[in-house]
Amino acid sequence: MSRINDRPLVLCVGGHDPSGGAGILADAEAVRAAGAFPVTVISALTEQNTCGLSRVYPQAPGHVAGQCRALLRDCIPGALKIGMIGSAPLIDLLGTLIDENPDLPVVLDPVLGSGAGQRVADAAMLDRLRGGLIRRSTLVTPNLPEAQTLTGALGPSDCATRLLSLGASWVLITGTHDDTPDVTNWLFNAEGLQQRLDWPRLAGEYHGSGCTLASAIAARLALGAPMPEAVAEAQAYTWESLDRALRTGRCQLTPNRLYALDP
Repeated sequence: MSRINDRPLVLCVGGHDPSGGAGILADAEAVRAAGAFPVTVISALTEQNTCGLSRVYPQAPGHVAGQCRALLRDCIPGALKIGMIGSAPLIDLLGTLIDENPDLPVVLDPVLGSGAGQRVADAAMLDRLRGGLIRRSTLVTPNLPEAQTLTGALGPSDCATRLLSLGASWVLITGTHDDTPDVTNWLFNAEGLQQRLDWPRLAGEYHGSGCTLASAIAARLALGAPMPEAVAEAQAYTWESLDRALRTGRCQLTPNRLYALDP
């Protein structure tokens, strides 16, 4: 006998990473692991593996718009997660789509570079992120170097203050790129620091941790969790997926987002 199992949807817009470490595949796994269901639109194709990123091929804005609107005519996502965008015109398009769906929570992972350090955002994209997309976001999830690039500030608190002044409702700044014994992540809103969580820093380098975290948060928001709870639960899940990471290539490790399926 067939059974209908309705569950919240998350619309994920981001790049395709052929290695499966980051991008849309990471988004889909993290959303599914949380108990929600991903619907996906690819904003850019990439030449990429666990050792780094070689090329980015942004998709045509009209194609991305058509795919998003086709999905939105058919279903009602509980959240929108945006990762790698690929080009400045796509930022404008996503801003329009958000305005057309004002009740949709938006989690923006401002991907400015690959995990191996290659830049994927030019000056025009940075300007449009600051001027358009951040103010439309419910939550922005930069690591500290990305937050510094976006704001010109140095510390997490100052970076968050500037991102909030650009219009973001919440800001989560992650400390994954520090060299401290623990990874410290800070969650801010207009009232200041709301949550600070410390996680033991794992040995090795990982490909797709930011995608995993942002998508895991978006899924929990779609499931109805309040922001601090969604952020804390997603961090615990992401840390576990890194602790159980897979060796799929020669360089960075791949988060094991579906570790619950392991024998």
